[in-house]
Amino acid sequence: MYDADDDQSHVSAPQALTSSSKEKLRQFVARIETLETEKTELAEQLKEVYGEAKSLGFDTKALRAVIRLRKQDANDRAEAEMMLDLYLEAVGEI
Repeated sequence: MYDADDDQSHVSAPQALTSSSKEKLRQFVARIETLETEKTELAEQLKEVYGEAKSLGFDTKALRAVIRLRKQDANDRAEAEMMLDLYLEAVGEI
């Protein structure tokens, strides 16, 4: 009986890396690891800021919405708001 898992002819052996390629790979790995660490630290800082805002009585859900909306292009935001109003009106919400 033929078992495709036993047939290794379709799998090519990995190519050996040159010393230059190995060094480049090490550099990429180091940069990625550094960025991942920074990303984790930034996420923790954001969490702290939102926590501080919440402790002062601010609604963090609304705060996140403000941040999200400020990232949008003004025209795109206006168009999205018009569509939302149209849909809400169509279903009798406004």
